[in-house]
Amino acid sequence: MHRPVAQHHLSQLAELLTWMDQAPERRALAPEARTPEGLWWELLAGEGEQAWVWLEGGRVQGYGALVPFWGGAALEGPIVREGDGRALLRHLLRKARQQGYTTLYAFPEACNRQARRLLEQAGFAAQHTTYFYRIGRADLAYPPPSGYRIEREAACDPWVYRELYSRAEDGWSLRLGWTDEELRQHFLQAGVELLVARDPAGQPVGMAELELGEAEAEVAYLGVVPEARGRGLGRALLGAAAEAAFGHPAIRSLRVRAHDHEKAAQALYQRLGFQQESAVVTYALEL
Repeated sequence: MHRPVAQHHLSQLAELLTWMDQAPERRALAPEARTPEGLWWELLAGEGEQAWVWLEGGRVQGYGALVPFWGGAALEGPIVREGDGRALLRHLLRKARQQGYTTLYAFPEACNRQARRLLEQAGFAAQHTTYFYRIGRADLAYPPPSGYRIEREAACDPWVYRELYSRAEDGWSLRLGWTDEELRQHFLQAGVELLVARDPAGQPVGMAELELGEAEAEVAYLGVVPEARGRGLGRALLGAAAEAAFGHPAIRSLRVRAHDHEKAAQALYQRLGFQQESAVVTYALEL
């Protein structure tokens, strides 16, 4: 049976999430916390019935939640250790429709056949696969093309950012929906950096977004406008992002991503010594 997540579920939910972490074939989008205290803040401190557990024999054996995302909602899970995953997913779909969401997204690991089968049986369609790669501390420096320069921006200019993002991005344009203030505040956060590439005339033609954690950094986005491609500018932006990341002694690794159609980026990461650690399939369902 499904029940809204309550405080007395949190210890068993933390155990379920730890069980999920132990094998790639179980993984899907899920809360970040792995302690009852952390889950309380992540799931229960806000308002609204957004997360549910599946109970078998009185124990938490499944989990799912709805999180607002890109004009619709993202589905956390479904994570099912035992019991009827179809019933849990039907419940989540019913809640999404009741809350007025028009599109529901899900992000299972590519090798999570159980979750993918449940999603596809419910009508979800795979959109694309995103591959994640990681490398330890390394010298990835690469000079930009002659006349080009790469600079760290002290503040984000929303107009420049949107212009670059819309011209360079050929997949989801998620950030284009952000307001000027949301963009400025995002890049004013500690640990978030923006590097912009400019051509000989000083015009912005590429950018890399870098996010710094306690021991890991991630290139959250890297893009070059079409007319500036083929010159090694993307490779130079990656090198600049790595230099900025590893300039912090605490950062031990750098993470990057590439969609399935970005074959050149995948080949570059592998050639430079990045190791693939994950592949996540994006699913969508129109409600």
